[in-house]
Amino acid sequence: MFTLAAAPFLPAQEERWNLTWQATSIGQYHGAFPSQYSGANSLSAQPERDVSLTTTLFYGLRLTPGTYLYFDPEIAGGRGFSGVTGVANAPNGELPRVASATPKPYLARLYLTHDFGFGSAREKVDSDDNQLGGTRPVTRYTIVVGRFTLTDFFDNNRYSHDPRTQFLGWGVMFNGAWDYPADVRGYTWGWMHEFHARNWSLRYASAAEPRVANGLRFDRRLFRDRGDVVEGEVRFGIHSHPGAVRALSYFNHTRSGDYGKAISVAAANHTTPDITAVRVPGTLKYGFGLNAEQEITKDLGVFGRLGWNDGKTEDFAFTAIDRLATLGVSLAGTRWHRPADTAASEFTASGISAVHAQYLAQGGLDFIVGDGHLNYGPERIWESYYNARLVKKVAGTALFAALDAQRISNPAYNRDRGPFWAWSLRLHLETAARK
Repeated sequence: MFTLAAAPFLPAQEERWNLTWQATSIGQYHGAFPSQYSGANSLSAQPERDVSLTTTLFYGLRLTPGTYLYFDPEIAGGRGFSGVTGVANAPNGELPRVASATPKPYLARLYLTHDFGFGSAREKVDSDDNQLGGTRPVTRYTIVVGRFTLTDFFDNNRYSHDPRTQFLGWGVMFNGAWDYPADVRGYTWGWMHEFHARNWSLRYASAAEPRVANGLRFDRRLFRDRGDVVEGEVRFGIHSHPGAVRALSYFNHTRSGDYGKAISVAAANHTTPDITAVRVPGTLKYGFGLNAEQEITKDLGVFGRLGWNDGKTEDFAFTAIDRLATLGVSLAGTRWHRPADTAASEFTASGISAVHAQYLAQGGLDFIVGDGHLNYGPERIWESYYNARLVKKVAGTALFAALDAQRISNPAYNRDRGPFWAWSLRLHLETAARK
């Protein structure tokens, strides 16, 4: 996101404010596929056609040197396949768990951030969504307080982080094994601390968890139930081509359940396991993630992610993935005289723990998956897209269209269902005003 200014340093114009706007609509289709059975949270085996729409206003204001205010109202609507159930690595990142057809306005972000600088060296910062153009201290300690999504600051990746312009899969845009604290729309309240140096950064955040899995209201007992995340990042260059590695760990305390306990209680009562019946306040869920990116040439880059969590505690806020491995490649269109276009492809394998698989096999449900039975196999998705700029950027406005294809095998970790193709057409409009 940040670019180091060449020495000697040349001052950049400091924006007092900026205002950007985006609108993204995604139409998706999947055909019929083989299915031996289905359950309450299964993806429909019959053809489905669904459309989503989001529009966001991003406002940034420089209050004092080093202090910024960001405010993002947003509207989202539309539907995902089967009410956004049936695939752990769900195929539309613009619909994180919300399946309301009617567009609804809400507050996405409202936060303050302040930089404490060390030394005189500064770096150039480009104007962008929630980022005022100008300069910031190269060595700085930053505090962020308010409403945001933790993915604004953690698990970033140059080639796969934004479903509005890059890959659509949930487990590809972010590390699917990271059950990051968020409400049903993907946002939370909390604070974030970052120490940023020239070649490395260290971040910590603590944020509110929802009261129930996939819930809209937050648990206010933050000393007992909250999510904590730490990430270290190292930036480097190989033959003048930038790269980065990020290591993340998280520790969530929520009023959630244990899969093994749910199975034991069900066995004693001769019933179907129900994770909601064994929820206990302060239950710990923890995990780790690794994220890497490397530019090979100016137009070609590769990336990958690895993820793991304990797998024994309830999936609570993001999705039902306990193990994850992703490898992908991204190519800009310079070679065919379309430098603003991107062609990219990736493969992701997702898995769950043995006790989690046993819970689903006995008919248990997570908030996003549950076929009533399970013949376990890793969920495998190969996704490719081509993103084209249709209208050359004029006065800060640009229009993009993308074609995306996802080959999904073993949806919801079930060998008895699928495989199938999910096809998407994405339209994305963005514009900006600055001063």
